[in-house]
Amino acid sequence: MTDVAIVGIGIHPFGRTPARSGLQQGAYAAREALRDAGVVWQDMEFAFGGSASAGNADALGNELGLTGIPFMNVANGCATGGSSLISAFNAIRSGAHDIGLVAGFDKHDRGAFNARPSDLGIGNWYGEMGLMMTTQFFAMKIQKYMHDYGISARTLALVAEKAFANGALNPNAWRREPVDAETIASSMMLNDPLTKYMFCAPAEGGVALVLCRADRAKQYCDRPVYLRAAVLKSRRYGSFEVFAPSQALQQVDGPTVDAARAAFEMAGVGPGDIDVAQLQDTESGAEIMHMAENGFCEHGEQEHLIQSGATRIDGKLPVNTDGGCLANGEPIGASGLRQVYETVLQLRGRAGDHQVPGDPCLGYTHVYGAPGISAVTILQR
Repeated sequence: MTDVAIVGIGIHPFGRTPARSGLQQGAYAAREALRDAGVVWQDMEFAFGGSASAGNADALGNELGLTGIPFMNVANGCATGGSSLISAFNAIRSGAHDIGLVAGFDKHDRGAFNARPSDLGIGNWYGEMGLMMTTQFFAMKIQKYMHDYGISARTLALVAEKAFANGALNPNAWRREPVDAETIASSMMLNDPLTKYMFCAPAEGGVALVLCRADRAKQYCDRPVYLRAAVLKSRRYGSFEVFAPSQALQQVDGPTVDAARAAFEMAGVGPGDIDVAQLQDTESGAEIMHMAENGFCEHGEQEHLIQSGATRIDGKLPVNTDGGCLANGEPIGASGLRQVYETVLQLRGRAGDHQVPGDPCLGYTHVYGAPGISAVTILQR
């Protein structure tokens, strides 16, 4: 198998950009990634990309040039970006291609996502009960978790406080103003125990990456980052997942646990080796649960770790250094790739005001999507 490197990264700022369509934001990111790698679109041998509500990703060819390359659209819920990256990783790793592009973009309407039960094989009764609102599910899940493992409401607020503090240091983030924990905790309750500042919002943005064979990486980049693992797993019977119409009596680990284990095995490293991590934080509770599900602590240890500052930029395990979904919002096609963009910046030592100290060498990304899909990558400088 051929090793794979990331040699170009590009991003269109997240948030709201009325003057540009989602497709144009994706094209902007793609041009930035190509420029970063010192290549042109005509050099690409293939592309993968995804967008949930801003058109087909392969329409980027209309913006970048019609070169005849295979460009495959990827759709996999909130794990669309991670799935696109894994597809490209495998295309190079198999020896089929030497260099290619991954892109993701979106431009969502304001307000909560509005999924239809029938699209997920669920009866209309599920939506009529209000359970298609993902805020309901995430609130139920974190309530149970807090009860089982002694997580306090203050810890939920501290996760959001950290996200907005990090976002304030990130020029590409949507939310660029710090918000203190007390304001977060006392803001409007949406779904108990989660207040309005504890949720991310649908957003806009685009991200693109240029990948190539590792043995050619130095031709394009002075500090290539190597993709040591890229794994996608779906849910197993008995896991507690969004849009699940029932719950088994015997609960099993979710797809994040399976994906993390497989990624660590593929990379030949363990959780203690990771210097910086980006974990899916659709809301504050998700980051807390995903810390344990990805193997970075035992269930319940998050209470002390978060309150002690261990997950801040200068902590022993910096988490969501660019502000995560809470500060950036979640344009579905781009969100998982944003995590990789941020991790590459960190490993290059070029993250500016939100740079992790100590010359980080190993990075980790994790994205979770409906109806129970997790994608994990491990990157090494």
